[in-house]
Amino acid sequence: MTDFFVTWSPSHVNTSADGKTRSLKLDQESGAGFASNQMFLFGQIDMQIKLVPGRSAGTVVAYYLTSDQPNRDEVDFEFLGNVEGKPYIIQTNIFADGFDNREERINLWFDPTKDFHTYSILWNLHQIVFMVDWVPIRVYRNHADKGVAFPRWQPMSIKTSLWNGDSWATGGGRDKIDWSKGPFIASFRNHKIDACIWKGNARKYHMIYDYCQDKERFQGNLPKECSLPKY
Repeated sequence: MTDFFVTWSPSHVNTSADGKTRSLKLDQESGAGFASNQMFLFGQIDMQIKLVPGRSAGTVVAYYLTSDQPNRDEVDFEFLGNVEGKPYIIQTNIFADGFDNREERINLWFDPTKDFHTYSILWNLHQIVFMVDWVPIRVYRNHADKGVAFPRWQPMSIKTSLWNGDSWATGGGRDKIDWSKGPFIASFRNHKIDACIWKGNARKYHMIYDYCQDKERFQGNLPKECSLPKY
């Protein structure tokens, strides 16, 4: 977990002795979170997560990409805590230029609290794909040419958090957190980052990327910037 730093409540973040697993704790005092040291523009991010066991109603585990700008881009996995015996719900969402309203929910087909499972985000100029154990659960295609906003020029960092969302997360906010069941723990390990590390001006990169796609414009003589990785 050396690729990440603690962003919120260090006392509620525990890193294993070998540095490979990090857990977040939520109690009445605080939640917690961590984020990547670097920002990325396109690529695939994999993270193994074991979610909060037992009655986790009202808790939210978030794993997402975000540009952290006022008109931010963001690609979200949100795991909504549940009442025991009911399926665990994943909510995916996409912000583009500061606007969302793109939430979708699915029920997981397994118990994600018993073991680690891999949750992946593939992001390129063509589409965003959310995957669970390599199974695509949502594809959001780039239709910017039709006026539909798509995250394509703002570099984003990887963030995780565990927090109190009982105003909306479970049963529309009807099922509140039972603090007697806490503290609530979610664990993360074995991340894989196969992405373009961003160092520079994001808008310039986007212009270069688009320009480099039109090879006929250069008649085979591409500028040196076109050697940047393309996803």
